Amino acid sequence: MNIEEDNFSEGHALIISVANYSQVNPLPDTILNDGRDMYLTLTSPSHCGYKTSNVSILLDDEATLAAIRSELKGLADRAKSSDTVVIFFSGHGTRLGEDVEASSALIPFDCSLDNILESVMSEEEFSLALKNIQASRIVVFIDACHSGASISFKNLSSCFSNQGYSEKSLSRLAEGNGRVLIASSRASEYSLVFNGARNSLFTEHLLNVLRGGGHTHGDGVIRVFDVFNHVSEQVRLAAPGKQHPIFKASDLEDNFPIALDCGGVKRLTDIVMPNEQQDIWRDLGEILCDLYPVGPQDEDIWLRSGGDTSRLRLSGTGRANWLAALRLLRQGGGGKNITKVSLIDEVLNDFPHHQQLKNLKV
Repeated sequence: MNIEEDNFSEGHALIISVANYSQVNPLPDTILNDGRDMYLTLTSPSHCGYKTSNVSILLDDEATLAAIRSELKGLADRAKSSDTVVIFFSGHGTRLGEDVEASSALIPFDCSLDNILESVMSEEEFSLALKNIQASRIVVFIDACHSGASISFKNLSSCFSNQGYSEKSLSRLAEGNGRVLIASSRASEYSLVFNGARNSLFTEHLLNVLRGGGHTHGDGVIRVFDVFNHVSEQVRLAAPGKQHPIFKASDLEDNFPIALDCGGVKRLTDIVMPNEQQDIWRDLGEILCDLYPVGPQDEDIWLRSGGDTSRLRLSGTGRANWLAALRLLRQGGGGKNITKVSLIDEVLNDFPHHQQLKNLKV
């Protein structure tokens, strides 16, 4: 990755916002603000630092299926393997079919009710378009209306349901090395727009972190976990129990940068030197595997330390789960309130005389 002075030189983006559809029920014009504000924030030298020539935006009647296909092909043509690609969609999303294997679709401006299946961006087509993009880091943001806020095609076609963009579909779209998908809500929830707000709830807090309002590492860039941790926490606080953003990634090894932080301003941090840091994390892992052999869920130690076990992949052995959890924690994930220090402190509450653990706090 090459971050030149004053810009995020290898960042590319496609922004799509549709509110006033040709045949489908409209959405609030707030949705158009989402797209415009994302464009201005990404291309601002004081914020994300993307080159304007690398960012495309499609609003309302510009966002036809043909135009979306063309812009996705454009990304595939110009983005190199060392680049970062951001795709943002705000508009209608829906499910295709009723059974457990049903797929999902994004609804372009010109979706035709007379030819529905041929006039939407299906999950399969979207996934193939993402695979054709060679960039090693791809982040897709979907602020699509789910559940009762999704399109109701009742009496129009039996192949549509009103359940919104399904989480299984989101998981399938996230398949691939370095590919991350962040969606505004669960498939069973509304994607909220508050009365009088300039932006939808999800996009409001996405914009906030991209404008420097979230916690970062202080190295002049905003990383993918920084974004999700901030957005997830703020949305859940603003709409308790009503909206939960979700994160999907199948093969993610790095908490990679997706934009400049406040134009690339670097701040003082308390991060230790890489070699020292590696030794501390390795020793901590060995201790935790010994004290809590079942894994991070053992004795609720991760939860008690301020973490969120729903952010972890708890599918292997206790040791494998610990190593994966600590790798996530190093990258800034695992829950907003958990840190290495809070984890050590909580373990010391259980094992107050563990001298080796005490030494890791020094």
